[in-house]
Amino acid sequence: MRSEHSVTLPDQGTTAFAGETADTVPGPENDLQGLICFSHLRWNFVYQRPQHLMSRASNHWPVYFWEEPVEDDTEGLQMKQVGPAIFVLCPHIAPSRMPEERIRLQGEWLAAWVQKNGLTNYAVWYYTPMMRQFSDILRPAIAIYDCMDELSGFLGAHTDLGALEGSLMQHVDLLFTGGPGLFEHKRHFHPNAYLFPSAIDFNHFSQARKELQEPADQAAVDGVKIGFCGVIDERFDTALVKQLAASQPGWQFIFLGPVVKIAPESLPTGPNLHYLGMKAYAELPAYLAHWQVAMLPFALNKATRFISPTKTPEYLAAGLPVVSTPITDVKTVYEKWACVFIGADAEAFERAIMSVLSTKAFACQKDLDNWLKSNSWEATWKRMYALIQSQLIEAPVYRQEIR
Repeated sequence: MRSEHSVTLPDQGTTAFAGETADTVPGPENDLQGLICFSHLRWNFVYQRPQHLMSRASNHWPVYFWEEPVEDDTEGLQMKQVGPAIFVLCPHIAPSRMPEERIRLQGEWLAAWVQKNGLTNYAVWYYTPMMRQFSDILRPAIAIYDCMDELSGFLGAHTDLGALEGSLMQHVDLLFTGGPGLFEHKRHFHPNAYLFPSAIDFNHFSQARKELQEPADQAAVDGVKIGFCGVIDERFDTALVKQLAASQPGWQFIFLGPVVKIAPESLPTGPNLHYLGMKAYAELPAYLAHWQVAMLPFALNKATRFISPTKTPEYLAAGLPVVSTPITDVKTVYEKWACVFIGADAEAFERAIMSVLSTKAFACQKDLDNWLKSNSWEATWKRMYALIQSQLIEAPVYRQEIR
């Protein structure tokens, strides 16, 4: 029989700082009082793996999503409810603080918050090893590292990231990886390593196969539309895009997503290059419904060596043919399907798009659709949840109050 716990939480839609009074709601099943997720990606950023999985985790336990600090002069730990059982915790730290002070403050706020809310039996889930610097004070019942990228290969990666990841993997109970390449790279570092590649919200993206009204900013663009949806950063092959746009001025290239870590002025420009910015997750099918081709114009560098783009299955669910550079996980997982093409350079990429456009239609293959549906985020979470439950049963629960 499960026990009931009380966890102090704010009202839906409200914001509270650490130390403020909030309502109390009953705890969830399986004895765990909640799950604390440490993420380098903000909840309101591009909706991807962390949001998909944590939304499903919140059906079992309250999820507390700890973000990277915001720099401002209002220091404190801000908590905001963003879903029925999802709470974003965001540290606000003065810009003048030194790195060691930032770590110390977050550790103090985390300890005080956990103690104030009476959390003694909980799970922790990491997306970034960097947050182990202050969260090693925690004594969870179970710890999970969901390694969705090789972060050490990304632009601006901290010099201590590799060492912190090594330490983290020694202390977690489960290691999940976001793609076949990453799994092969990490599996030898942990006895409980599991592959969970990019999944798909099929029902959401398959709406693009319907007659949806085109959003105004994209409707203003006339012609054949070749699109990309995702974060535009150091993984983006600017030289490839520039050459494609110059070679095919009649093609209209649509880019949806935020530009981060690189200067916007470094992106190629031209009359057939359209950067429409980040769009809400709910809006994406309406944009994709009016593309003729979806593309993955990724450069081959350290940051893309182990990526498993979530956009690949989303494009396919939308009924779109996909042209990609030779990203290992795209080739390994998706090249077998007739609607996925690989272009190793600008010329080959262009030929692949031309081949797609010369084909009047790509019928949605029933076997592909069945495969996509079997790799849903719901199915992925169910497998993860089963592993968590098994680990909790097999391993003794480690409870230790923070002093």
